[in-house]
Parts: sequence; structure tokens; C-alpha cells
Amino acid sequence: MKQRLIEAVAPNTRLKILNELKRTQGLHAGDIAERLGMSYMGVKEMCDEMHKAGLLDTWRQPQARGRPFKLYRLTQRAHDLFPTASNPLTHDVLEAAQKLFGSTAPEKLLLVVFQKLTAGYAERLRGDTPAERAKWLARLRDHDGHMSEFEAGDGKPCIIEHHSPILDLHRAFPIVAKFEAEMFQRLLGVPVRREEDTASGLFRAVFHVG
Repeated sequence: MKQRLIEAVAPNTRLKILNELKRTQGLHAGDIAERLGMSYMGVKEMCDEMHKAGLLDTWRQPQARGRPFKLYRLTQRAHDLFPTASNPLTHDVLEAAQKLFGSTAPEKLLLVVFQKLTAGYAERLRGDTPAERAKWLARLRDHDGHMSEFEAGDGKPCIIEHHSPILDLHRAFPIVAKFEAEMFQRLLGVPVRREEDTASGLFRAVFHVG
């Protein structure tokens, strides 16, 4: 994962804050400080600097008592700081295939890619139950840059992904979302339902298992 390489070469507190915010829909400075073991004022100063740079968005969260919290979340601009697995050339190839071989050509090419991806995960996957396999799959996906987390829930496990290295393909070819859900389903051996939402331009996909 590129982020881990960046952290190893040049550890940076701002990068840690961005990574923490990427896994949420927004936090106030106190939450960030507690998670990272930093001072409140230090975190607030850096967040305000990144807000001025266009990397963070802010809004006020009303409280039952007292002043509303000032929350920070990433902007769409900050998406470029996280790993990607595709580029404009990928789009050009898929669009060229569509022009040369018909409207279904990109779908067929993407299907082959996901079949290979599924086989790769299957070789590394562990666990006897769907929940155990989902927990392991979340680890594998997190390693591949999807910022994945496993949640057990109330007997209803799910995998939450806060980043997509192929977000541009998702937008250009919506069939990618279907292939992703089908891949999870084959790997876990149970029905999987995929939901996606966005906030302030951020991406989050939830895979409900079973």
C-alpha cells in the first residue's frame, strides 16, 4: 500500500490525521487527539492548516448542551493522496475495446480481471465460517489499499471500505460494483449485499454478509 510506504519513508503527523479521518465520516479535534495520543491544540492547528489548503472540510454538529462541535472531514481533493490501482490509460483501453468490439467488451474484460482477483484472494483467504473469512478478507483488502474494516454487528457481520483504489472505474463503469459484490459472495460462500454512500465527496462501501 502506497500510504504505508510514505509513512515508512517520511512519517508525518498530518498524514496520520488524514488517514484517521479517511476511516470516518468526520471527527472533531478532541476525538482525533485522543485516537493519536496528541494534544488538542496541536491537532486543531494542523486541521485548520489543512482546511485552508483545501484538504479538509468543516461543519458544526449541534449538541444537546453547550456549543456545537466543529467537525473535520476530508474533501474530494484529499482523495488524490490515497492509493489508486487504475489510471487514464485503463479508461482509454476499455473505451477503445468498446469502440472496436462492441458495448459489452469492457464488461467482458473487467469480468476477466475480477475472476483473476477472486482467485488471488481465494488462495490467501482463511477461516471456517463466513464471519471468519469476512474478517480475513477485510485484512487482505485493507492491505491492498481499500481501508477495510470488519464489524461483527449483532450477528450480522459486514466489511466497511473507506477507500476504493479503482473509484474512477466505479464511476465510469457501474458494473464494477456488481462484480465486487459477486467476488465477495464467492469468497465468503454466502449472499453479500453492497451499499455505497458518499459524504463531502468521500467514498464508503458496506458489504453486508449473509
